[in-house]
Formats: sequence, C-alpha cells, structure tokens
Amino acid sequence: MHTFKGKEYPCCTSLTMGVIGGKWKTVIIYHLIEGPLRYSELRKQMPSVTERTLSLQLKTLESDGIIDRKVYTTKPPLKVEYMLTDLGKSLIPLINAIADWGRKADEV
Repeated sequence: MHTFKGKEYPCCTSLTMGVIGGKWKTVIIYHLIEGPLRYSELRKQMPSVTERTLSLQLKTLESDGIIDRKVYTTKPPLKVEYMLTDLGKSLIPLINAIADWGRKADEV
C-alpha cells in the first residue's frame, strides 16, 4: 500500500495517476515547466478548459504540493502566479515523456 497526503493507493502507478491523472492536470503542469504563469496566461494556453475546471484543478494541484500559488498584491486586481514546486519539478521528465509520446503518436 502506498500513501500520499493521507490517501492510500494500491500501487505506485495508481498513486501517480491519482495525483496527476485526469484531463487537465498534466496539461497544467506541462505549461508551467517553462516558468510561472498567471491564471489568465494559463487560460490562453488552454482555451477549451472552463474557468471553473481550471480553478479546481489548480487548487487540487496546490493542495497536493505540485504547484505553488504566489500572490503579489493585496489590492484588487490581485497579481497571482502559479509555479511548480520541487515536487512538481520532479514530474518534468515524466510530463516531457508523455508529451514526446503524444508527438510521436500524432505522426502515425
């Protein structure tokens, strides 16, 4: 049995997929590889995701320790950036491998 953030998983693969699985989490991580992005910049990179879904996925990734949310101002409009944590950065080789597979599959 494997445990992450208090949740148990039957194997290491299910743990990984539990953390980064789903339609949008890997895409968010992929876009944050190059550096911090604001919410609006992520929305431009991912035009087909709804605002609600993006917000929920960002909150989940933040609570799992994959991304960090930094607020730069206290008055509206808030300047908020999202960036990978060290744990999130450890996923970069995996995310790049997924992206490479997608590029190769697209050529078939």
